[in-house]
Amino acid sequence: MTKKQKKMLARILSAAALMIALHFAVRAFGERVGEPVWFLLYLIPYLTVGYDVLLKAGKGIKNRQVFDENFLMGVATLGAVAIALIKRSGDYTEAVAVMLFYQVGELFQSYAVGKSRRNISALMDIRPDYANIERDGELERVDPDEVEIGSVIAVKPGEKIPIDGVVLEGRSSLDTSALTGESVPREVLPGDEVISGCINQSGLLRLRTTREFGESTVSRILDMVENASSKKSRSEAFISRFARIYTPAVCLCALALALLPPLFFLLRGQAPGWSDWVYRALTFLVISCPCALVISIPLSFFAGIGGASREGVLVKGSNYLEALSKTRTVAFDKTGTMTLGVFEVSGIHHSSMDNDQLLELTAHAECFSTHPIARSIRKAWLEGVRFLDDGEPAGEPERPGRSLDEARVSEVREIGGNGILARVDGQELAVGNAKLMESLGVRPIDCRHAGTVVHVAVDGAYAGHLLISDVVKPTAKEALRALRAAGVTKTVMLTGDGEKAARAVGEELGIDEVRAELLPGDKVAAVEELLDKKPERSVLAFVGDGINDAPVLTRADLGIAMGALGSDAAIEAADVVLMDDDPKKIALAVRIAQKCMRIVYENIWFAIGVKLVCLALGAAGLANMWLAIFADVGVMVLAVLNAIRALFTKGLRRE
Repeated sequence: MTKKQKKMLARILSAAALMIALHFAVRAFGERVGEPVWFLLYLIPYLTVGYDVLLKAGKGIKNRQVFDENFLMGVATLGAVAIALIKRSGDYTEAVAVMLFYQVGELFQSYAVGKSRRNISALMDIRPDYANIERDGELERVDPDEVEIGSVIAVKPGEKIPIDGVVLEGRSSLDTSALTGESVPREVLPGDEVISGCINQSGLLRLRTTREFGESTVSRILDMVENASSKKSRSEAFISRFARIYTPAVCLCALALALLPPLFFLLRGQAPGWSDWVYRALTFLVISCPCALVISIPLSFFAGIGGASREGVLVKGSNYLEALSKTRTVAFDKTGTMTLGVFEVSGIHHSSMDNDQLLELTAHAECFSTHPIARSIRKAWLEGVRFLDDGEPAGEPERPGRSLDEARVSEVREIGGNGILARVDGQELAVGNAKLMESLGVRPIDCRHAGTVVHVAVDGAYAGHLLISDVVKPTAKEALRALRAAGVTKTVMLTGDGEKAARAVGEELGIDEVRAELLPGDKVAAVEELLDKKPERSVLAFVGDGINDAPVLTRADLGIAMGALGSDAAIEAADVVLMDDDPKKIALAVRIAQKCMRIVYENIWFAIGVKLVCLALGAAGLANMWLAIFADVGVMVLAVLNAIRALFTKGLRRE
């Protein structure tokens, strides 16, 4: 409990003790003590527990924001005090009790929200306190904000990695659970990239930083979580609009209930029964307080976002959580999303020169590219992968200690989505797909094998092609089964890879529709076509990880980025980020969102249903203040308890 909550609890307990003591005192002494004395004595517990509510109501009136729960409680309880004063009963227990139980509900709500925030804070407690920077051969602790790009920092066992970087020296295991939700440690060696927020478990690591702290992974994650509440869902927006209209409406209804029936009876010459109708109106006001809706709905989304974060799924706002629950069509990129994105040169075919020479020229043409396929070609050359005359690999690589000579390469030009043009040793090389070859007037030769085909032309003549193989992620097939179980009715793969490679992966995974050889613009057009065909009121999600996926991530109803290995552009463009690149997390995210929305609708229907019944009973004079307290505080407590269930996602992993 916080200091503020403890103070509130002390006020509640002292007011409750005074109220009970006074209630029995009234019964024992009654008329022997004057009415003004009882009134003044009851004011002590009333003001002890409710002074802040009255102050807030007064500020609301002063700021012309009259109709809120503080105003309703203030009017209802002061009205109950006035009725007891008029009746001269000496017992003001009901008025004090209404304020008392209202504050009990507020305390419970404050504790529940605090618990939810603490769960998320503990989960996201990845912000580092310091960085060990090397200066003059010694380690100095500094604020991470002070560390510049390119600085060398040391991370000792047990410390958090403060800033994204590359390992210079050391090897260790990293605990990534705070980011990914997975407990399996990640082994790192010199040359590996590491991200902030992970915990170094074993060896000492020396890193060269690649980003400033404000742009590092840990800062971006914290920013996403902190700003998630600013993006309201349609349900939250509806509740806000509903409360703005509902509260003034019930105040007018209560006023009408207090005035119109007595006036009607007065005009007919009957006793108006003012106190009875005013009591009904006050009961009506207490019942009508919209606390359960106003508190529990945002709390449900807050808890849902927190529960998703615990599983390594970052949802940037409750509107995206609501969209996730309605996902019925999912389109995937292939490379790095459904496949590992770890490419290998698995064949060289139709080469017009020695296979090793063709690989050497191609590796040099690709020496400046960051594309995974380019990296695989460079790796094959550097490791001395040998190929037989038929183009198939010939056993283990020779590992001859080769290096790329960038001085041999000039006039490099990348053709987006098609390939690269470059001059190597004075020869004009074109390396890319069949479209690139055809645009240069070179006729490519098809490959019989499944995989990505990289065609090569030298000085305008076809020189052969390299076959690049990728591996399907071990969890990809299971992920698709889980998505169908979660209600997804259509799956589509959109890829820039060749038709054969794309079809092979699509058939292996059981994807409904495969569209291959797409440029970034073609993917956007394909998504727009799918959007036109999707079921009404459903959501189309696109899942990707590459920089070329940023436009389509933005165009889809919902963009999901594979975050841990994904590009910055994809993460910024996406609405949901999967921190560990496991496609199974897509279905888990959908199930979390569906559970959250079930809780939201349960709370809406429960709160409105109970209030409507109790309002009718109150207007008919069949409900007293005690039932009103249940309709307000009791419903709020039950709704808040229900909302907190959205934090717990353990059972959803097994579905």
